[in-house]
Amino acid sequence: MMYNCQELPVQKRRGAMEITDIRVRKVAGEGKLKAYVTVTFDDCFVIHNVKIIEGKTGVFIAMPSRKTRVGEYKDVAHPIHPEFRAELQRKILEKYDMGSGPDDPTMEI
Repeated sequence: MMYNCQELPVQKRRGAMEITDIRVRKVAGEGKLKAYVTVTFDDCFVIHNVKIIEGKTGVFIAMPSRKTRVGEYKDVAHPIHPEFRAELQRKILEKYDMGSGPDDPTMEI
């Protein structure tokens, strides 16, 4: 069954997904977690709880994950291709850098 995502043409639905919205919710505090992000694709699919983490060499994104019975964390949603992951991270971190502090309201594309 095909769903109509705001009347997108068939060619668009079969092509690459476009990031149509990024919302950043910064986290106050001094820990490694800097923000939670919600990403919308093609105005019809959303992924919540992407995290922005401060690492040893700078900030990076971590996809939403779930703890398994053996204590490991496994991503519940993630890019398949490294090129798309790099593009997603670039766009998310651009949006994150636009803010000036942890009390900024949600920022939209």
